[in-house]
Amino acid sequence: MAYTRESIPDLTGLTTVITGANGGLGLETAKAFAAKGAHLVMAVRDLEKADAAVAEILDDAPDASVERVALDLASQASVRAAAEQILAAHDRIDVLVNNAGLMAMPERETEDGFEMQVGVDHLGHWTLTALLLPALLAAPAARVVTVTSTAHHVGKPLDPDEPFRRGDRYDAWRVYGDAKLANYHFGLGLQERFAAAGVPAQSFIAHPGLSHSDLQTRTVREGGAGSAGPFFAWAAANTGMEPARGALPQIRAATDPDARGGEFYGPRWVNVGKAVRLPVIRPGRAAAIRALWDVSERLTGVPLAVPPPTASAD
Repeated sequence: MAYTRESIPDLTGLTTVITGANGGLGLETAKAFAAKGAHLVMAVRDLEKADAAVAEILDDAPDASVERVALDLASQASVRAAAEQILAAHDRIDVLVNNAGLMAMPERETEDGFEMQVGVDHLGHWTLTALLLPALLAAPAARVVTVTSTAHHVGKPLDPDEPFRRGDRYDAWRVYGDAKLANYHFGLGLQERFAAAGVPAQSFIAHPGLSHSDLQTRTVREGGAGSAGPFFAWAAANTGMEPARGALPQIRAATDPDARGGEFYGPRWVNVGKAVRLPVIRPGRAAAIRALWDVSERLTGVPLAVPPPTASAD
């Protein structure tokens, strides 16, 4: 049977954090969670845009519990401030959806000197996840869902010696592939660490296929995708799925009671179709994950190690 919004179990009492929740796939994920009773923490860069998103959520679910947190993934300082604000308000997080991202942007740097796409799509989420780890581990069975893309197939693992393609080596689409492959390896590596530590938290990866969201149109506006940008924007508008359908793989990963950590969810037919479990394939994955942990910890200065569960006092 197809997994739909009606398939989502009751989420009452759960605290969910969604990055980029003020539009596109993130907003549809927020709507789905709110309709099932979850408390929403919308971690967003544009708080004004978030006001309109909250109004949409409340139109669907008038009793929804929603809060907004300012988060600019291009700033490690902003990520740290957002995590501090979330942890001050919540000692437990049940679901974290690392959804926000950029696609095929012109060559730019974050305020920390990282290449923008890798800096936002991966390194910002790395730091956020690492800092929220205590609250995730305090939940009975937390889930972390990291959103990747079919573009991960054209990416290369981050080189610890030269993690960013710069100058003459820069290609907007290939760098996007690098960023989404980093998301892919991050989700799988995090599950390995959860399992090794013996904690109940689980990590998943998901991709939305070709969805008609603002991602493609922003790429065209920014001018980083060359002649392929308008084509993909046209394809998304004319053949892609609406955001509500495109969000279902990440929603399923976050909520399906039968899902198990380390699984990968996406559309059945590569870029369109029902949200299904996909095979996890990528030669050299173990070495790439080790390298990703090394370079991410070095660049951000934030370690991501999962401690074993604390023994309960008698």
